[in-house]
Parts: sequence; C-alpha cells; structure tokens
Amino acid sequence: MKRYFVIIGNFGSGKTELALNMAFEGAARGEKVTLVDIDVINPYFRSTERKAELNAAGIRLISPNFTSSGVEVPSIPAEIFSVFSDNSDLVIFDVGGDPVGSIAMGQYYGYFRELENFEVWYVINARRPLSSGADENIEMIGKIHGVSRLDITGILNNTNLAHESGEDDLEYGYAVTKEVSERTGLPVIGTMGTEGILDAFIDKAKKKGMDDKFIGRPITIKRYMHRDWANYTEKGL
Repeated sequence: MKRYFVIIGNFGSGKTELALNMAFEGAARGEKVTLVDIDVINPYFRSTERKAELNAAGIRLISPNFTSSGVEVPSIPAEIFSVFSDNSDLVIFDVGGDPVGSIAMGQYYGYFRELENFEVWYVINARRPLSSGADENIEMIGKIHGVSRLDITGILNNTNLAHESGEDDLEYGYAVTKEVSERTGLPVIGTMGTEGILDAFIDKAKKKGMDDKFIGRPITIKRYMHRDWANYTEKGL
C-alpha cells in the first residue's frame, strides 16, 4: 500500500535528515520514492541540496520553484498535486520548520484527509534554542496543527549538536520527548542518531532503566546535511 509521511520540526530539528534517510532507504528496498521539499522558509539545509544524490538513487524530487537558483523567493509547484495519484510507493514531505512553513500544507488538507496510510511526524532537537523544553515543543505542535490542520501522529527524539554530539544529548532529548509525549498523548516513534552515538545511548538507557515507550524504535541515520567545516569544504551544505 502506498505510504505518505509528512516530516515537520523546528529549525535544526533534523527533519530534513530524517526525510533524506527515509527516501534513500526506501529506494534501496526497490520502492518508487518521491521526496517533496516543501520548505519555502529556510534557504539552507533543504532536501534539494542533495538533488544529485537523490537523482542518482532514482528518487523523484519535487522542489519549490527557484530553489537553489540564487533566487530566494520560492513558490510551491503545482506538480505536488500529482503525488496523490501517481504510482509512487513512498511519498515523503519535508515541511518548513515552523508554523509559517507549515501553512503551505494547508492547501493539501482535502487530499490528506482521504488517505488511509498517512503519518505526520514531529522531530525534536532539544539542543535548539526554540525547542529545548517541553513547553516550546507543545506550543509549536499546536501552532503547526492550527495552520496546516494536520494532526501530528508521532514524535521523534533527534537531539544533537551536529558533529559535537554525544549520547548525553540524546539522553537530554529523551527527558524532553518523554514529557511532550506524556502531556500530549502522542506516541514516541523513535530515537534518531548516528550509529555510534545511538548505540551508546541505547546501552545507557538500558542500564538506567529508561522506558522503551519513550525511546521508540532506534533509527540509525546518516548525516547528509553537513555542518562541520571539513565536510562543507568537500561536499557543500
């Protein structure tokens, strides 16, 4: 059955990393994947920055008009409507990182409400200034719902400090994600991290008796959006 995922989160949450990882993994399984970059807010760290790699993997990419063209007044292409009737197996929306960015999703509400296999995931990076606590994230979830009319179906912990990250960051994010889940009733879908850091956190979580309910599925990811200087000079953003 065709699956749809909308990935939402605050600036720097890692929503784009998750969207990219899901797209590449789907393609590796032989699925027909469409990735919709609908981030018309942030000119950097868009899925479209990995256009060459996506094309090479056979992933269809739909981007805001003018993205990566040097003109930063992007608009939503009408092509997006095609994903509700094409032959893709997996469709992933990478949505702008705040309520303003989520407004773009509102025009597709009529299509989304007719879908049977549809998830909206909110990604938390509790090391970011505007999402460091439960209150900020709950407020953001409410605002995103208000403008997009889409119900968040699950949350993920992706707390990190880019290349300076460690398992302690995921532990801090666990506490924030747990509180958000308890207060909203939203399930924790998973905890994201690069292989070594995620493994170290899972080991620590077992030793400390952290509740698996608020860890969810361990999701090992590859960092495609490079933020350290060495990777930037070699591969760009």
